[in-house]
Amino acid sequence: MPLKPNCPVIAIEEHYWDQELAGHAATVERNASITERLFDLGALRLKEMDEAGVDVQVLSHGAPSAQKLTGADAAEITKRVNDRLADFCATNPKRFAAFCALPTIDPAAAAHELERCVTKKSFKGAMIHGLSNGEFLDDQKFWPIYERAEKLDVPIYFHPSVPHPAVMEAYYKDYVKDFPMVIRAAWGFTVETATQALRMVLSGVFDKHPNLKIILGHLGETLPFLVWRVDNALARPGGKPMSFRDIFCNHFYITTSGNFSNPALLCCVQEMGIDRILFAIDWPFVPNKLGTDWIPHIPLCEEDKIKLLSGNAKRLLRM
Repeated sequence: MPLKPNCPVIAIEEHYWDQELAGHAATVERNASITERLFDLGALRLKEMDEAGVDVQVLSHGAPSAQKLTGADAAEITKRVNDRLADFCATNPKRFAAFCALPTIDPAAAAHELERCVTKKSFKGAMIHGLSNGEFLDDQKFWPIYERAEKLDVPIYFHPSVPHPAVMEAYYKDYVKDFPMVIRAAWGFTVETATQALRMVLSGVFDKHPNLKIILGHLGETLPFLVWRVDNALARPGGKPMSFRDIFCNHFYITTSGNFSNPALLCCVQEMGIDRILFAIDWPFVPNKLGTDWIPHIPLCEEDKIKLLSGNAKRLLRM
């Protein structure tokens, strides 16, 4: 049987919940076992990491995080959430790092919070979940966040959340009762997040901020598979000139979270290159061992496996 290479395993999309923020977001998880793990920042989390061979988790708040906050206190709530997470990571920095939450209802405050978290609290970037109170994040009012991320040289991770209510009504209402995950990991998450990424490319934000880095989970939310077709279609006569493929492959990184498919991985490697793919599991929504049991069977050479499992994370996140 093939073996795991001799390197650390850094998983970069691993979630938790903060009691205060989860309460404000009216967050609900039907699976009590997952809820227990989301609120655990202690023995259970470490036990399951050790059992599966995960050396480091880069923690991030679960969806919808701060993207549902609407009040004038959004920035202060988010600051408290980030401070608690930073304090936890500081208790065991060899095993935990983090992406901060951002109060996107106030883009200027979000930019300042990103800088505070990176420069004062050792965060590795930020994670944003789905739409910000119904708005896609390519709108220019959100660009101060990306300007600050570029200045700090840290990535923004776009993570899914449930689709816009109008989309759920039009696309999924006939099936969501019998197949509740259709609006989540089975399909709705992918459509919404891939749409956000495509809109980011079309918006021109990467022309304005040429060193901005974006991360997508789940092997790129299908976009590596579609990038040639999207690029070719957008280049047909009548549209504004651009190279979708170049922009996507030069500004986006992707992770393996919750998508441990060898054919899909090889497609991503061929389209984007191994240097832009990072290991993640999506714990606790996906068990750690589902990800780490896959490692020996990944059809890559040892050098590329090391990049995937930790080398790329060390470089991108400066770990």
